Amino acid sequence: MSVYVLFGLFFLLMIIGTPIAISLGASTFITLLMYTPISPEEISSMLFEKIDSYSLMAIPMFILAGNLLSKGSASKRIIDFAKSAVGHLPGGLPISAIFASIIFAAVSGSSPATVVAIGSIMFAAIQEAGYPKRYAIGTIATSGSLGILIPPSIVMIVYGVTAEQSIGKLFMAGVIPGLLLGSMLIGVTYIGAKKLGFKRTKPAPFKERVQKLKDASWGLMTIVIVIGGIYGGIFTPTEAAAVAAVWAFFVSWIIYKDVKLKDFYPIILESAKTAAMIMFVIANAMLFAHFLTLENVPQHITQALVNAHVGKIAFLFLINILLIIAGSFMEPSAIIMILVPLLLPVATALGVDPIHLGIIITVNMEIGMVSPPVGLNLFVTSGITGFNIKDVIIYTLPWTITLLIGLLIITYVPIISLWLPNMMFG
Repeated sequence: MSVYVLFGLFFLLMIIGTPIAISLGASTFITLLMYTPISPEEISSMLFEKIDSYSLMAIPMFILAGNLLSKGSASKRIIDFAKSAVGHLPGGLPISAIFASIIFAAVSGSSPATVVAIGSIMFAAIQEAGYPKRYAIGTIATSGSLGILIPPSIVMIVYGVTAEQSIGKLFMAGVIPGLLLGSMLIGVTYIGAKKLGFKRTKPAPFKERVQKLKDASWGLMTIVIVIGGIYGGIFTPTEAAAVAAVWAFFVSWIIYKDVKLKDFYPIILESAKTAAMIMFVIANAMLFAHFLTLENVPQHITQALVNAHVGKIAFLFLINILLIIAGSFMEPSAIIMILVPLLLPVATALGVDPIHLGIIITVNMEIGMVSPPVGLNLFVTSGITGFNIKDVIIYTLPWTITLLIGLLIITYVPIISLWLPNMMFG
């Protein structure tokens, strides 16, 4: 009965427009008071204990690193390098936007940040080059979603903490799926541009490409530092986040000289606000998941599915549908905190690797970013382009369908996710 009350209160609060974090916290607080002997003071203590995690400390630092680089010229330098590398192909400018998004995703770890950083520069340029507006909008919105799959990824950190899995392994597991989805988006854009009659142009001179790479290299070093440091055993993912933030400060202020001392306060304040919002959602979602665990809900679900003889293939298909629907309405961190404690025992019982499950969930969250009605990237893209949400949804469809096809491949070919972490960590 208590579980029905919990979900009933949660959905009621969501329906009347209460923010997701408040809905999670209030519904759990009321249910705990009604059905357990836990006092309000103990619930408050539990709320803080849930986010008292060394791994979660990486989140605010990765956010700060991404903001420092995106506020400066790092994103423009990465775009210039992408244009020099692939801008001569049919669909060159939209492909450059995707290529730049793949690179910047590995710097920022955030989908909305990637959309803003790349889209605000590339949208007008793609239209001015004669491409239909749907190309500009579709490529920017969907490629920006790669920010939560290509490491470092805030969503992966949240999953790692919730599922008690190695964040380093999860980061490595996201590399090949991220590159696969990026390549598929580029392929669709290339084919579409050829059908529209766009031709290959003269490539940029080799010297220009080298120069653009040099210009972007300081920003690109963030990727090398984070991934190389974790893989090389130099530091943990949390330490990597701290190093990335210091490096971003050094590059933006000392090397590129495009972020002044007076700019740091608003950048730090914005980063703190974003981190506080995410951490508040995580704390309330973990409290929600804690109550489900107290009521043995994960065990009941696992036993019901085992008794129903649901196989691995059917289970993976069902969780993809569930996660895409959830991702269309809710924030990724909340979804992970609520559903992972329910799904992980079942997945483990059916032989699904927890690292592979993490990548499946992350890709679903990525698709949720561009799925109506409340996909965050749709609203961000609408804001920077001036087009209404309905048009943005329609224009992103070909690329969203491509991501769905990629999801099925990643779901049923686990080696794509597991080869790299298994090779590196054994």
